Amino acid sequence: MTDPRILTVRPEPGDYAWTFGGAPPVARVAPGTVLDLYTEDCFAGRVRSEKDLVSEVCEFPFLNPQTGPFHIEGAEPGDTVAVHFVSVEPARDWAASTTVPLFGALTSTHTTATLQPPLPERVWIWQLDRARRTALFRARDSDIRLELPLDPMHGTVGVAPANLEVRSALVPDAHGGNMDTPEMRAGVTCYLGVNVEGALLSLGDGHARQGEGETCGVAVECAMNTVVIVELLKGLATPWPRIESDTHIVSTGSARPLEDAFRISQLDLVRWLVRDYGFSESDAYQFATQAVESPLANVCDTNYTCVAKIRKEWLPARETHRGVHARLRETAATLRGRLPAPPEAHSPDTHHPKGSTPWNEHAPPSTGGGS
Repeated sequence: MTDPRILTVRPEPGDYAWTFGGAPPVARVAPGTVLDLYTEDCFAGRVRSEKDLVSEVCEFPFLNPQTGPFHIEGAEPGDTVAVHFVSVEPARDWAASTTVPLFGALTSTHTTATLQPPLPERVWIWQLDRARRTALFRARDSDIRLELPLDPMHGTVGVAPANLEVRSALVPDAHGGNMDTPEMRAGVTCYLGVNVEGALLSLGDGHARQGEGETCGVAVECAMNTVVIVELLKGLATPWPRIESDTHIVSTGSARPLEDAFRISQLDLVRWLVRDYGFSESDAYQFATQAVESPLANVCDTNYTCVAKIRKEWLPARETHRGVHARLRETAATLRGRLPAPPEAHSPDTHHPKGSTPWNEHAPPSTGGGS
């Protein structure tokens, strides 16, 4: 087996994409290429203390910057891009979470309009111990201190949408995008249906961890050093993003209302069982009903995202997606020690105004001062 090509990409502040579709590719890559990437957090690194309110330091719609897009050579509509996550590691020793007025699952929003006043903006800075694999929560209104385990993931991975559409990087749909599922962690392979020539793959929105549903709308947001392997499955369609781990097959669905997102994910799982595991549609419907796990991904974005997953050990011993997950797992094992050292996290840019200034990455962010 020949060694895969490794492409290292460290975007400069003006290099990020803010949409899926409508952005020119930053590189053309052959199937089998390893992408060694830096991704910035959803705030583009601007929220770094409890005083940094999103409304003051960020400028809508410049949220959720994506690294990419990458033109996958040979990718055409009707194909599938497989993205295997070799590693997903926080690039800083801290992360940020917030409440944002008129955003989240437990507050009035623009589409769930009520006479209730918006929740106030607040910021929580989480300290990450990358050696101990923990994230420290510090309460704002008491002396409570609690540690949670790191569970790094990517909230956003996707390709250009179909039909000449350009979608905000905040929106999940059939092209992928801001699905915000904790399933998108190291060791899994994500399958994305190709809609345009070259697919135009991007990813970003790193989370040090996130609970299912992302209830307040914001996870433990952090910059990431991420390594993925990109492969191409010719002539194999994938209508909605799918994920394969060593233990589960996972379908996703994104829509509003929430029950439609649920239906999409469940139907896609049923059709997956029919296509690759030998079930009839009726048998797949019955089996999935009794075996499926249905965690929520997000109930806060422009579209909600639901997940439907089944344990592989409960399924017939069949190959899915041409066995690419197992092959990429083997390739990933050979990469240890071959990748360059991860970089220091970039300073936030001044591309968008609001008075941001460069800062010293080696100095810990301030946690003093109320919002």
